Amino acid sequence: NTGGRWIFLRQIKTYLIATRKENGKEEIMQQEKTDIKSMNLEELKSYMESIGEKPFRAKQLYQWMHEKQAASFDEMTNLSKSLQEKLKNECRFVSLKQEAVQISKIDGTRKYLFALDDGNVIESVLMRYKHGNSVCISSQVGCRMGCRFCASTLDGLVRGLTPSEMLDQIYRITRDNRGRGLQNVVVMGTGEPMDNFDNLLKFIELLTDENGLNISQRNVTVSTCGIVPKMRELADKKLQITLALSLHASSQEKRLELMPVANKYEIHEVIEACRYYFEQTGRRVTFEYSLVGGVNDTDEDVRRLADLIHGMNCHVNLIPVNPIKERSYVQPDHEAILNFKNRLEKMRLTLQLEGKWAGI
Repeated sequence: NTGGRWIFLRQIKTYLIATRKENGKEEIMQQEKTDIKSMNLEELKSYMESIGEKPFRAKQLYQWMHEKQAASFDEMTNLSKSLQEKLKNECRFVSLKQEAVQISKIDGTRKYLFALDDGNVIESVLMRYKHGNSVCISSQVGCRMGCRFCASTLDGLVRGLTPSEMLDQIYRITRDNRGRGLQNVVVMGTGEPMDNFDNLLKFIELLTDENGLNISQRNVTVSTCGIVPKMRELADKKLQITLALSLHASSQEKRLELMPVANKYEIHEVIEACRYYFEQTGRRVTFEYSLVGGVNDTDEDVRRLADLIHGMNCHVNLIPVNPIKERSYVQPDHEAILNFKNRLEKMRLTLQLEGKWAGI
């Protein structure tokens, strides 16, 4: 799998952004409406009362949005036509439009391109495993973290996604797959989740609500490049989600080369925030490590990485980097990948290799 595998999605993305700019005024008006899909049940009850409706209508509406995953008000058959029209006039109903999907011939992975109301587009991925299906969602349009090997940062940050826009990636994918069971949700697509912190928390609240999709917190993973204050703030919430750190380096010097965020948060400071997360939640931390040929895949990197996370209750996820044409980074060869994996295992670290390398 390489960065070019999904190249047609980037081309469609560029085309859609260009062709939707003409609708700017209408899209701004839509954004100013009340985003009811981002409300929890109590907030929705208060809102329905404020527009002259009975509180029980909120429960009906909430079920349609989050349990039945309706794509429009028109699908809500137990709501009167007059109420449907009122909601259409007053509310913004987020329902992403599927623009494209590509299916891997290797493992059945499905990569989606969704259009937002404002003309931007985002990507989401459905991954099929023996233990169940996982969805990887985006948390922002673009990203400002600037990680050198990541295509998502090339155009910078446009905006954060609302809780409803994060949720609806899951809802649209679930419906596209005829409601087949979803076991895990990973916030590891485009964007830095900790840079959209409040919306991330509301998204998790709605996703795990027993009145909605009711995904267990233990089946939710949130990735970060290492924004230390937000990592600690998340730890203090004592949620039962998994924290995944995009580490990608064994030393501060190498992390500076790959990840500009290291200029603000030194590598040992980030690791201490991971230790704090485990102390507060009891949840094992995952370290994401993209193997870049000739950069962070040496025997010395193995030793330093083992020393860095020594004694932690953690899991290492090795990911041979996907080359992108805008950068010169390449995957290590098969022998180097296997050597890195084997040496880490000899140091008694729990790890796995992602993608087509998983079986080596």
